[in-house]
Amino acid sequence: MEKMIFVNLPVADLKASTAFYEALGFENNPQFTDETAACMVWSEAIYVMLLTHDKWRTFTTRPIPPATSSEVALCVSCDNRETVDTMNEIAAKNGGTKDINSKQDHGFMYSRSFADPDGHVWEPMWMDPMAIPPCEDAK
Repeated sequence: MEKMIFVNLPVADLKASTAFYEALGFENNPQFTDETAACMVWSEAIYVMLLTHDKWRTFTTRPIPPATSSEVALCVSCDNRETVDTMNEIAAKNGGTKDINSKQDHGFMYSRSFADPDGHVWEPMWMDPMAIPPCEDAK
């Protein structure tokens, strides 16, 4: 079986969160979607499971952090710098918050960050592997 990642996120409003992720370009997989969860596909290997708070609590008794906290930043690669910018704008227009952290522009790598409606942090990024400066240790 191919290695895959399923990012599970608790969400306050499943319908609104599903619409938010669809606006960003994620596709809903109805096979794993019901009134308590929505499976959102980013790529063949990356899936985001949006779970209602009640569904989330069936997996853990740990508290759901408030939307103002950060436990993880989810970085996803984009085809170009324009897509990074577009994702941030789409996030802001669909209930998220753009540029929650400073924009990073290193020439060979570019990223911005946004929070979804529940405060989960995403960082779309673009990188040109051919333009990465050599590592100092490699000299």
